[in-house]
Amino acid sequence: MTPHEYARMEADGALERLLEFLRIPSVSAVADHAADVRRAAEWVAARARRAGFPEVRVDDTPGHPVVFARWQVAPDAPTVLVYGHYDVQPADPLELWRTPPFEPVVRDGAIVARGASDDKGQLLAHIEAVAAYHEVAGAPPVNVVLVVEGEEEVGSPSLAAWLRRHRRSLSADAALISDTAMAGPGRPSLVVGLRGLAYMEITVRGPNRDLHSGQFGGAVRNPASALCAILASLHDAEGRVAVPGFYDRVRALSAAERAEMARLQGDDHAFLEAAGAAADWGEAGYSRVERLGARPTLDVNGLWSGWTGEGAKTVLPARASAKVSMRLVPDQDPDEIGRLFSAFVRRLAPSGVDVDVSALHGARPAVADRDTPAMRAAAAALHQAFGTAPVFTREGGSIPVVALLETELGLGSVLMGFGLPDDNLHAPNEKFDVDNYQRGIQASIAFLEAFARGGRSG
Repeated sequence: MTPHEYARMEADGALERLLEFLRIPSVSAVADHAADVRRAAEWVAARARRAGFPEVRVDDTPGHPVVFARWQVAPDAPTVLVYGHYDVQPADPLELWRTPPFEPVVRDGAIVARGASDDKGQLLAHIEAVAAYHEVAGAPPVNVVLVVEGEEEVGSPSLAAWLRRHRRSLSADAALISDTAMAGPGRPSLVVGLRGLAYMEITVRGPNRDLHSGQFGGAVRNPASALCAILASLHDAEGRVAVPGFYDRVRALSAAERAEMARLQGDDHAFLEAAGAAADWGEAGYSRVERLGARPTLDVNGLWSGWTGEGAKTVLPARASAKVSMRLVPDQDPDEIGRLFSAFVRRLAPSGVDVDVSALHGARPAVADRDTPAMRAAAAALHQAFGTAPVFTREGGSIPVVALLETELGLGSVLMGFGLPDDNLHAPNEKFDVDNYQRGIQASIAFLEAFARGGRSG
């Protein structure tokens, strides 16, 4: 029996293990879930031990734990570092879920639960692949290092220090990450570009308390109105970000890159239907695929001020706040963009209010080398598992660990995702296709095979 055959035979067991994993509400952003986050870390460690990893531990950090596992099969074998995260986004708004977010169900061929695609299902596919080798061959064909963190959804604040502290035990030839989406159903892809992130919060303060709008409205500057005016000035009429200097370091797309992206455009109607939107919008002069993966953006993620409860309360609010995220492309620097943004917002502030701008977290953009042993192994593995060659894509999201692994360990990453564009990441009714989960296990097995044949870098 081969590892591939064993994984097919064990498909129901692999699915049940994923459902068990998904029942743990490991929401890293909410302090009340700290015990659940640790429980998820212990679950991953226990599964790694059962999968055969001889060395497994759960390392404490100033935040949530990092799970480390290592299987050193031979000193001259290539080594792959598999990264994933066990923490998940908050499930709110709960009323929009068709079923409870931490009571996973299989519906219409997909697992529905918070964390199903981001990232528990994709992570577990790799552990199941190692388990298949353990059961059939006794060991995987390459050295495997497993790093699973619990803070990815809050910007990985503890990971850099942990990587530096354990650098010697993390030596590898390449990193393998599955936390991205395929181009579409049956269309595997390898992500070769990720946008970075600068995440900011604006607070506008006016009077020292909420005021009666009849007594003071029209005579005192309203912080909510001032904030709205600031936010409305962050884009021009063509959809470009208006922050001075924002585009100064943006790499221009080559004709070849634009042609490649044009082939991935897909159906506009299907995209809008998946988004639940009536029309598309964005920077003029660029296609949807270009705007999503290769151009920087600025979006308001949250707004709050004044009375938002039921019924009427006529107040002039004392303060108003907004959260704003900017997705960045090479060679934009999140710290520099944060400074430019802060200066511009303060310049826009009208008289009569005070404005504070703070940076919450950031991540650097990343571009991967397509011609490496690990990338070639991943392309062959996806072809074998899905029956068609993968396409190379850029993704609009940010995965901070990609830049961290490069700067801290000198590791290039292969982004071999098994999700789909409509998996509702960070939204109600998140899902993960059962067939993609099983094919992901097969692709991971095939990657280890191909990497064993030619995985040494340099």
